[in-house]
Amino acid sequence: MAGFLEQLGADMRVDLLDKAIVCVVAAVLMAVIPQKIKDKVYLRGWRQTPLSREAMKAAISIHGRSISLRAKIVLIIGLATLLIAFGATIVSGIMFHRSAIEEHTKLGQGVANLAASVIQPDRVSDFIQQGDGSYTYRRVEEMLYSIRESSPDIEYVYVYRILPDGCHVVFDLDTDELPGADPGEVVPFDASFEELLPDLLAGRPIDPIICQCYACVDISMGQLTVNDLHFMVRIAALFVGFFLFILVLVLWLAEYSVVLPINSMSIAAGGFAYNSEEAREHSVQALNGLNIRTGDEIENLYQALAKTTGDTMHYIGQVQEKGETITKMQNGLILVLADMVESRDQCTGDHVRKTAAYTRVILEEMRREGLHPDVLTDEYIDDVVNSAPLHDVGKIQISDTLLNKPGRLTDEEFAQMKGHTTAGGDIIAHAIALVSDTGYLAEAKNLAAYHHERWDGKGYPTGLAGKDIPLSARVMAVADVFDALVSRRSYKAPFSFEKAMDIIREDAGTHFDPDVAAAFLRAEDKVREVSEQFFEA
Repeated sequence: MAGFLEQLGADMRVDLLDKAIVCVVAAVLMAVIPQKIKDKVYLRGWRQTPLSREAMKAAISIHGRSISLRAKIVLIIGLATLLIAFGATIVSGIMFHRSAIEEHTKLGQGVANLAASVIQPDRVSDFIQQGDGSYTYRRVEEMLYSIRESSPDIEYVYVYRILPDGCHVVFDLDTDELPGADPGEVVPFDASFEELLPDLLAGRPIDPIICQCYACVDISMGQLTVNDLHFMVRIAALFVGFFLFILVLVLWLAEYSVVLPINSMSIAAGGFAYNSEEAREHSVQALNGLNIRTGDEIENLYQALAKTTGDTMHYIGQVQEKGETITKMQNGLILVLADMVESRDQCTGDHVRKTAAYTRVILEEMRREGLHPDVLTDEYIDDVVNSAPLHDVGKIQISDTLLNKPGRLTDEEFAQMKGHTTAGGDIIAHAIALVSDTGYLAEAKNLAAYHHERWDGKGYPTGLAGKDIPLSARVMAVADVFDALVSRRSYKAPFSFEKAMDIIREDAGTHFDPDVAAAFLRAEDKVREVSEQFFEA
């Protein structure tokens, strides 16, 4: 056993050194060979449109919630291969052991027969009496020595005459460890022969006995254990190499037939964009461009996903088109309603459109300056601008006489006029109660109810101050006052653009939110552009 372990250790050291040299050489070659050459000779098994190096890295880097599909495949194949290898190794070892025993048994029988063939039966008594003093005895003994030396597995060769009192030695060859018995010496029967004594005394043949093969030959079985170990190690090494080959092959097949197709679909599906027709078409083309052709359930899944995605994108496009149509109709109805209200006031003239335009200028300037970044989104700005025409909807409850009265209003008349803010808020509140998605109506209510509030709290109808006033109403306050200043009214002539801008500047911090007023003043060029545009119209 010690020799076996030493030999095994030496073989492992040689193998490890050999494999280490191979790995180092392979690593050096991989480092020095240009990528173009490696790409040409690299073994790939694409079952889809080949991915770029970056796309492939992204697809490989995707992991599941717990364990990746690649790891599961390796685990299943690894366990299955190890179980097969273990079972095959055990079965092979048992079969090898049995075969070796059969071979040793046949060897013992053959040697015993050969030894028996060189013995002269009629001279056995003389051999016992004369021993090695007889020439014939010495010649037969030399022949038996030659037979014993013919195989390293033959441990002892001896010839016994079986008599009732024991085994009478005829020939008992010396060994390196033990000298043989002298001719005529009586050897007591071994316990293992007690059941066989009747056959032995009668001269009948007996079956071989393992480890002490009678019929004058003992076969050494000690080497059998070492041979078994050598065989098991070779089988294990063979299965390790086979396991590594299978594992690499399975990983390669799984990479291109399972992992990359599934992860490519995941990336393509996760990158779908719905915000425009062009983006939707690009998303569908990206998925269809994968062209997965594994020929199995994965390809079926891909085809179903591609069809479902194409249909879904088509339906989304139709829904968005209808949504845009509804939005245009909605905004048109708002303007129609605002125009109906405004047409009763003969002096305002495009007031709702101009205030909406000024509102957009202010909101976009504030966003550019980084004010209220969490509030000033595209959706919020669109809601405020689209609902701005409704800020004076409450005037529908004010009489035409009061709306078109020339000159200044009395205190009582002004009190009635101020009621349009509360009325507007109530009108829109009733509309909000009728729909599940309030959308822009929430800001429309803020605009209608609070656009006459002041930063210093001296406005109406509730006297809100500072940031308690909704942002949209603070913006509308500037837009509404500016348009009133530069427009002709029944009670005044229009102010110049510069004069109106000065009034906004002077009232910042009292009437108006200073940030809103400052944004309005900084966007002077755009404000002038809007003013001139409507003046020319």
